[in-house]
Amino acid sequence: MSAATVEEKKQLGDSSIQPHSNASSEGWHDEEKGQYDTRQNSAARNSHDEQDPETIETRSLAGSQMPPPPDGGLHAWLKVFGGFLVYINIWGFTLAYGTFQSYYSFTLLPDQSPSSISWIGTVQGWLLIVVGVLSGPLFDLGYFRSMLYFGNFLIVFGIMMLSLCKTYWQVFLAQGICMGLGAGLLYIPSLALVGIWFEKKRAMALGIVMSGIAVGGVIYIIMFDQLIHKAGFPWTIRAIGFVALVCALLSFPALLSGSSTLARPRKRRALFDSSAVKDKLFLLFTLCTFCNFLGYIVPYFYIPTFAQEKLGSSSSVSLYMLIGALAGSFFGRIGSGMLAHYFGSILTWGLCALTSGILALCWISIETQASFIAFSVFWGFLSAALVTLPSAAFASICPDMSRLGTRLGMSWSVASIATLIGSPIAGALLKTKANGETDFLGPQLWSGICLLVGSGCLVVLWAVTRKTMNTGWRI
Repeated sequence: MSAATVEEKKQLGDSSIQPHSNASSEGWHDEEKGQYDTRQNSAARNSHDEQDPETIETRSLAGSQMPPPPDGGLHAWLKVFGGFLVYINIWGFTLAYGTFQSYYSFTLLPDQSPSSISWIGTVQGWLLIVVGVLSGPLFDLGYFRSMLYFGNFLIVFGIMMLSLCKTYWQVFLAQGICMGLGAGLLYIPSLALVGIWFEKKRAMALGIVMSGIAVGGVIYIIMFDQLIHKAGFPWTIRAIGFVALVCALLSFPALLSGSSTLARPRKRRALFDSSAVKDKLFLLFTLCTFCNFLGYIVPYFYIPTFAQEKLGSSSSVSLYMLIGALAGSFFGRIGSGMLAHYFGSILTWGLCALTSGILALCWISIETQASFIAFSVFWGFLSAALVTLPSAAFASICPDMSRLGTRLGMSWSVASIATLIGSPIAGALLKTKANGETDFLGPQLWSGICLLVGSGCLVVLWAVTRKTMNTGWRI
């Protein structure tokens, strides 16, 4: 090894030798390549009068420790595999909650109202997002290993404790609180680690990771359906817990391989940007996500219950309708991403919100199993964009990429409240007719109207963005 090479390593620091260590050293997440460019250009401009170009370059590299991501290789694709396994547990279990909503209503917790039962699933989803936002600074400070271990422990522990539950508050603590906290701790690190290793192939890598949502939901629903009548609720949940444990154990070496230097403390990302509250595009974006999240998850929670109570379907058939929705969402995430590439994220997001809202209102007229199966599949396909495209759309309206992570975290924190209250409100709107039949008109109207209002807000966001940014129609 030459003396020049040794000297260069001393200047850049040991961590610069490993490509993966770069992005996290400044508190990066997968969206912050633009932040890096902004900081580098700013540093170069500020020091131009004092330093020559060679010194500027050396100091810039030494300060940022940011060589380009490798965009491939064993360690990089292991991060994708590990993130995929994590998403099977954290989001797959959340979107499969309709299975538990139906079982709790008819069997385990028949004395509880649908609204009360839906609070369990919405609290789990709310904690996933809120704790996920708050875990970003912990990742920046080098605690990703602790979050990975403790988050997976809480998920598996929560599932195992759920197998012992017999009362509402026991289920609420195990499934809503314990699993929600664990999922939130894993949400950001699993995405950030993948983003650190990929740049040009980042969209594809993150797409593979997020496909774990549908895969996990399908696996857990099928397991529940096949085991609940043979093994009973306790051992069915324990079997699901063992699968979650295997996924967790396999994710450890995959996500930790080649990432030892990420444990070093780094610059913490800010949690609040006061200038955002004066930005009309930020406020409009947050309003759009809030309205969409109020209605988005309602059908996922009530598909099995509607099939059993309204259509007379068996519990097994009703669960496979939910599987159809999750399978549709798998292809919807891919399709909406491709459409957004040609028409822009905001425009595609608005189109999917509009069609989802119309479809939710069409739910009112469904009276046969065949038509409801078609509705479930189309719902999953069209509504998938409502959680996939917002992050991409936000990059189009953020005036300063160095604040992208902070502002997106602020917006998602507000939108998470809609995730928390949307389904309980829909459950409270369920009515019982004089003949004892459940009337689902309230949740159907709630979901459809919220999504239509959200699509209207997106039209306003698109128009204001086009005028403010002075761009074409493809936004």
